[in-house]
Amino acid sequence: MKKTNKGVLWLAAMGMTAIVHAESAPAPTLATGDTWTYVDTVETGPNGWRQTHDEIVVTHITSDRIYYEAKQAGTTQASREMIAGIDWSRSRNVNGTETLVNQPLSFPLTTGKSWNVKYTEAHPNPKHDSESLDERFKVVGIENIEVPAGKFDAIKVEAEGDWTAQTAPVRSATGGTVVTETGAAAVAQTRKVPSVTTTGRLYKAFWYVPEIGRWVKSVEEYYSSNGVRNERVTSELESFKHGSSQ
Repeated sequence: MKKTNKGVLWLAAMGMTAIVHAESAPAPTLATGDTWTYVDTVETGPNGWRQTHDEIVVTHITSDRIYYEAKQAGTTQASREMIAGIDWSRSRNVNGTETLVNQPLSFPLTTGKSWNVKYTEAHPNPKHDSESLDERFKVVGIENIEVPAGKFDAIKVEAEGDWTAQTAPVRSATGGTVVTETGAAAVAQTRKVPSVTTTGRLYKAFWYVPEIGRWVKSVEEYYSSNGVRNERVTSELESFKHGSSQ
């Protein structure tokens, strides 16, 4: 019989009633040492597949930031030390300005609430002149879900979006040899490959449980311009424990 974290089961049972009767879910009250372990599955193309078990641990919290460590569970690899907003959002430098680039939650969570994440980044890498992202999030409502940690009534958030990339123009060179009456000579030709615009779509879903302080499941899917899925990333909660101050 599969063992299930008793603390998670108790939280799930208590949370089902709390969520159903609440008009909205406020930002979570987290504590140093709060720990989530997820099984993460990445699917690429028609056959690519890999799976890891990853752990997230809160190291300290301020009024508007969550400082945490992320690493693969059960390994001696060094943790990545990261910062998130109190809503688990992520910001980084875009065109010299601190910019919101991901916001899976927006508290308080109320059914029907919506928000956008939109930005354009110039020269994000040597191959692209620019990249743009436009995501539209919405709180769908309460949905029952089962993950390795147990069954939960969760607040579901969905997002649909579009991405656009403008490739950088490049020069290509071709070479050859020309034979004449006086001998052979090497010749080279260059041509400019113009910039090309590529587009695609994305879909995301998050199942948030207030008593857990984070989502118990997330799905992120990325599609090319012809509607073919290139990648799907699925994360499911395996266990959760409160920190020392709980």
